[in-house]
Amino acid sequence: MDIRENIRIAIFSIRTNLMRSLLTMLGIIIGVGSVISIITVGNGSRDYIIGMIRDMGNSAINITVDGNIAQPSDYITSADIEAIKELDIVDYVSPYVMTMGSMTVNDENAFGILVGGNTDLRFVTSGDCIYGRFFNQAEYDAGRAVGVIDATSARQLFGRANVVNEYVNFTYNDVVTRIKIVGVTDMASAFGMDSEEMMDNMQAMGGAQMSSGMLIIPSTLSMQIMGSSDSFDTVYIMANDENDLDGAGNAALNRLRARHNNTDRDCYIVTNMATYIDLLDTVINIFTIFIAAVSAISLVVGGIGVMNIMLVSITERTREIGIRKALGAKTSTILMQFLTESIILCLIGGLIGLLLGVFGAAVVSHLMNVPLQVKLSTVAIAVGFSSAIGVIFGVYPARRAAKMPPIEALRRE
Repeated sequence: MDIRENIRIAIFSIRTNLMRSLLTMLGIIIGVGSVISIITVGNGSRDYIIGMIRDMGNSAINITVDGNIAQPSDYITSADIEAIKELDIVDYVSPYVMTMGSMTVNDENAFGILVGGNTDLRFVTSGDCIYGRFFNQAEYDAGRAVGVIDATSARQLFGRANVVNEYVNFTYNDVVTRIKIVGVTDMASAFGMDSEEMMDNMQAMGGAQMSSGMLIIPSTLSMQIMGSSDSFDTVYIMANDENDLDGAGNAALNRLRARHNNTDRDCYIVTNMATYIDLLDTVINIFTIFIAAVSAISLVVGGIGVMNIMLVSITERTREIGIRKALGAKTSTILMQFLTESIILCLIGGLIGLLLGVFGAAVVSHLMNVPLQVKLSTVAIAVGFSSAIGVIFGVYPARRAAKMPPIEALRRE
């Protein structure tokens, strides 16, 4: 008997006992469906999150002054930034200054965040403007009251995205600064923190229910608003080759130490932003695999159900087995017949589970606003798991049927 005949007999047996077969497949369907959903959503979420981080500058190095060790003379100055930018290995350098206060738009108050930097900040944060433009060098040098708002903040404050040439009044320590919006960026975050998330955190700590907004402004303006001197505790560096981030960080660190003559103290912390991407990728993969493994336990339960129904099927078809063996069917032929039936049963359940799993992943991805990514490896997992369950839990019933003595089988009613 060839494999095609085994498949035909297996499908006939499944159709003859359709309801029983469907109930037997249920464990396989649930197991495969849940595993596929988790893996698909996990892959989509991972790629989406890592993609956002890469868009914010995957070739960025962060240098922060350790306030517990540093002296006032150790802080980074504009001259230091210019010196770092002269390095051949460095493309862009920008200070990073964050200021929090309140914003007023059309007599309505909102929680406000100002992110200060120079003209290179747009490259570090990949903050290309969808409306208007980024502030230029002349505006930076003069410390003019101009800024770039992200689209999320614009919608919260003005009710629309294109708010170029509108004004925002920012209050810090009871001093009001009127800032003109010259551009709107499609980046709704500055290094992982968007205005809505900040507002949620404020509300969780008991903050008032209000709108919130974030503006990217010249750091020279930030210094005026805060009344501080020309010194920074954080600077971001973009390497011209993302494969040499560590080299760019070390070169910038050495230049800072040489300029401030503080090589004897580790007062600077260098962070390679790419390491966060790798770490995040690893963590998400571990959680996805762990949750998928827990869900796969139902596959074992489904496999036990397959074994049970195959034993029942063998009992019901004892005379059939006896007749086949009496007519000369080999032990291996009987074994392959029932093993094929077990595999077909699990494969059908696996394919149904795959379809349901993809559908469930599509729904979850839509609700989470992450891309749906059904990879070929995911389909291979569904087929592989189903086949493995069919083989593992079908071997014992198939061997029992194959080893059944024909005379004993023919005696049974």
